[in-house]
Amino acid sequence: MTTLYTAKKYAVPALEAHCVEFLKKNLRADNAFMLLTQARLFDEPQLASLCLENIDKNTADAIAAEGFTDIDRDTLVAVLERDTLGVREVRLFNAVVRWSEAECQRQQLQVTPENKRKVLGEALALIRFPLMTIEEFAAGPAQSGILVDREVVSLFLHFTVNPKPRVDFIDRPRCCLRGKECSINRFQQVESRWGYSGTSDRIRFSVNKRIFVVGFGLYGSIHGPTDYQVNIQIIHTDSNTVLGQNDTGFSCDGSASTFRVMFKEPVEVLPNVNYTACATLKGPDSHYGTKGLRKVTHESPTTGAKTCFTFCYAAGNNNGTSVEDGQIPELIFYT
Repeated sequence: MTTLYTAKKYAVPALEAHCVEFLKKNLRADNAFMLLTQARLFDEPQLASLCLENIDKNTADAIAAEGFTDIDRDTLVAVLERDTLGVREVRLFNAVVRWSEAECQRQQLQVTPENKRKVLGEALALIRFPLMTIEEFAAGPAQSGILVDREVVSLFLHFTVNPKPRVDFIDRPRCCLRGKECSINRFQQVESRWGYSGTSDRIRFSVNKRIFVVGFGLYGSIHGPTDYQVNIQIIHTDSNTVLGQNDTGFSCDGSASTFRVMFKEPVEVLPNVNYTACATLKGPDSHYGTKGLRKVTHESPTTGAKTCFTFCYAAGNNNGTSVEDGQIPELIFYT
């Protein structure tokens, strides 16, 4: 780094290029934050973006490294703004608390919850508390003293009631995914009146390639604008293991459109393995799909790559949903 500084100072581009090349070769999760700070300081955008990519791919290791607590606040903000970090939000929060403690010491402030909040400044608003489970939130952030009572209450309400009150924190998932969001719809027509009595709507599916499912599109009420409570799950059919789930809600406008309900983090779906998509709705009668397709293919408009879905009947309690008709019309995914 000192050699790079000298090369830049005395305008020796060949030496500068060699230094950057050397740093790229030696970039690892445990030094990515240290190099990122320096790359930003020396205005090396190419090196900075490689560091950020490394942090995306190895977020847990990178935030656990010693160098993480030494970064400046602008670098911290640049990282927390990213949608592509691959780590549970509660681990990110714990790392940010460690950073705030180190920053208090650097500023010769007492390490108190108030001072931690003060040194975090705008960085605190970039922690996506709504992505945590209510248990994670209750055990950590809610008791940390860094959030004010009003924020804690509004987040607990966000976790527990529907319709969800607006919170001051981002609820967009951090997808460790590149590319564009895609979706497929398995029905060719929409009809009305599908009832709910506590039984889950379920449909089995498999795909010809690895994808990440981020949510479902569900039908809403036939009686005008309504709020639903819903639990969504993806289950590995053979082992009956729940791979992803979310207890949430959605608001619909009474139209025959589908309404998005998202998982807290992407669910990896492997090729040619049977999975069960499951949605348990609580609310009035809704629209439902009919003229269902057993096979649906999504073709990428840019690359022409095909993702082929095969749907089949989920035996047992399924509230009447089948390949031919029912709920869970849409799967929302990344390839």
